[in-house]
Amino acid sequence: MKTSDIFILAIESSCDDTSAAVLKNNTVLSNIVASQKIHEQFGGVVPELASRAHQQHIVVVVDKALQDAGISKQELSAIAFTQGPGLVGSLIVGASFAKAMAMALNIPLIAVNHMEGHVLAHLINDGSPIPNFPFLCLTISGGHTQIVHVESPRKMTVIGSTIDDAAGEAFDKTAKILGLPYPGGPLIDRHAKLGNPKAFQFSKPKIAGLDFSFSGLKTSILYTLQKAEKEDPDFIEKNLNDICASVQSTISEILFEKLVVAARDMGIQEISIAGGVSANSFIRSELERIGSLHGWKTYIPQFQYCTDNAAMIGISAYYQYLNQEFADQTASPRARMPVGSR
Repeated sequence: MKTSDIFILAIESSCDDTSAAVLKNNTVLSNIVASQKIHEQFGGVVPELASRAHQQHIVVVVDKALQDAGISKQELSAIAFTQGPGLVGSLIVGASFAKAMAMALNIPLIAVNHMEGHVLAHLINDGSPIPNFPFLCLTISGGHTQIVHVESPRKMTVIGSTIDDAAGEAFDKTAKILGLPYPGGPLIDRHAKLGNPKAFQFSKPKIAGLDFSFSGLKTSILYTLQKAEKEDPDFIEKNLNDICASVQSTISEILFEKLVVAARDMGIQEISIAGGVSANSFIRSELERIGSLHGWKTYIPQFQYCTDNAAMIGISAYYQYLNQEFADQTASPRARMPVGSR
């Protein structure tokens, strides 16, 4: 171990996954995630139950992360936590734990933007190709859909964002309409592999510039299926695979049409995706297909770094540590926290 090595314990608790990771510089030594199954019976995340589950999991998850990393808490250089955006009750659990631990160890505290963590997951040293700056990152999750212009690890700007619902929400709401259990996004992906993406046509929004909209698409899907079910009550069951494939294809088209325009207008060919929805197999393959058509260099994170995880918080914290960007005990969780805000 070199004395110059930086060891960061990162904690992520923005929604319903309790995660802790230990990084040595930009390399992940451990990345532990405890998921909360209780929300499945409610068809979505219940904030109060989420915060309670974080309280139950956090000590165990942090202890496991340190054990797997093979280091003691006395060797840590800093403690990082997700400050926002997210569910405030969930964020408070992670922030409170991180503050107490940093104070007890008398080491720096680092407050991290969750969405910046998703973007910077591409900089984790795991053997995968790392984007060259500047690059564009399409971040797609249950709560956000953004095109981010990334000039450096600490300088990024949102150049396009959803004006209403996020792509992940469109997947989840569609799954609910189809009677699929929560979380529905992965199930749509699974059924879509067996379906025809051109079987059904759904309306796509006409939004100027680089912004997105998915509320109209959800309405189009709902009305199309309601009309079909009046003629055949078993329509969804009979056409489930084709419906899923068509919905997935439409969402992908909306996303990549904007991304192509952004890449062209900015003259950037280093293109990446991030966020929970970037785990979707069709979207991952479409990035590579469209990238090859336009001469892009494309970057896709490992699956474990797509969904919410502490390793992405740790890599962002690493670059903040290098810049001596530390927080104090007054740093409070923020339900909304734009990319680039400090």
